[in-house]
Amino acid sequence: MLAVKTFSSDFQIFRREARLMGNRFEISVVGKDALWAEGCFDSAVAEINRVEKMLSAFNDDGQITEINRQAGLVPIKVNAEIFRLIERALSISELTQGAFDITFTAVEKVAGRRSTSKKASNIPFYKKVKLDAEKSTVFLENKKMRIGFGKISKGYAADRAKYILQMMGVASGVVNAGGDLLAWGSQPDSEPWTIASADPSQDNLPYSEMRISNMAVASSNNFDAAIPVSDSLNKVSPGTEQVFEVSALKRVSVVSPTAELSDAMATPIMKMGVNAGLYLINKLQQLACVIVDDSDRVYTSKEISFLT
Repeated sequence: MLAVKTFSSDFQIFRREARLMGNRFEISVVGKDALWAEGCFDSAVAEINRVEKMLSAFNDDGQITEINRQAGLVPIKVNAEIFRLIERALSISELTQGAFDITFTAVEKVAGRRSTSKKASNIPFYKKVKLDAEKSTVFLENKKMRIGFGKISKGYAADRAKYILQMMGVASGVVNAGGDLLAWGSQPDSEPWTIASADPSQDNLPYSEMRISNMAVASSNNFDAAIPVSDSLNKVSPGTEQVFEVSALKRVSVVSPTAELSDAMATPIMKMGVNAGLYLINKLQQLACVIVDDSDRVYTSKEISFLT
C-alpha cells in the first residue's frame, strides 16, 4: 500500500509497508513521482527478500546451511558478501567480548524437548569460527557449532535496501525495519530526519527529536525491565567515567553509520549495563547510545550532543 505525505514544496514522502523477514518494514522515499516511487519500493523489497534467502539457515541449498552442515568436517567456500558479513560479525564479538555472537550450539532433543543453549567451554565459540580470506572459506571447528544471523539480518537488509534505493536516485529516505531506523538526506521541507519524524510511533520517547539523518538507530527493548545488571559487568576503570547506579535496563538505542552495526551493538549494550555500555561506546568513533533504565532515567554517550 502506497501512502503519500505532501509538503508545500513539489517533493512528497511516499511510503510503503510490507511484512518482510518476519517484521514490519516501512520504506519511505522523497520524490515527485508516485510511479517512480513504486519502482523504487519494488526493488528495495526484492533486495530485502534476497538477503533473507541468502542468510537463512533453513535454505537447503544455501551457503549458511552448508557451513552448519559441515561443522567440524570441512571448510566451506562462500561468496564475498557472506564472507565479509561473517568477518564483521566476528569483529563485533571481539569488541564486545562475546556479548554479541552469531554462533550457537546445534539443536538437540533433550527429554523430548529442543534446546539451543550453549555448552560451557573455555574457548568462546566465536573464536572457533575460522576464516580463510585467500580461499574465501568458513570453517566451524566444533561439530556442534552453528551460525545464524538473526541478530543482524534486519540491519543488514536495511543497509542493502538503502543502497539499492540510492542507486535508483533516492536522495532522501527512511527504512524502518521493525523499529530499527536508517535515514539519509532530509525531509521535503529541508529539515533533518528525527526519530519522531522517521517513525511517529516513537514520538513519545524522551529523545524523539534526536537527528538521525545519514545515520541508523537500532533499539533493544526489555519491556519488563527484568534483566539484572551485575556489579562485575557494571564496573568501570577508576577515574575514567562517571559511575552510575546499578539498575535494570528498559531500553538501549545505538546510533551508528549503518543499521547492521547499530543492530549488532544494541543487545550487547543491554547486557553490559549502563557503565560498561557507555564506557565501550565512548571509546568508539561514530557510535552513540541512549540508555533508559527501569526508573526511566536516561543516560547518553558523549557523542549524542552532536546528534541533537
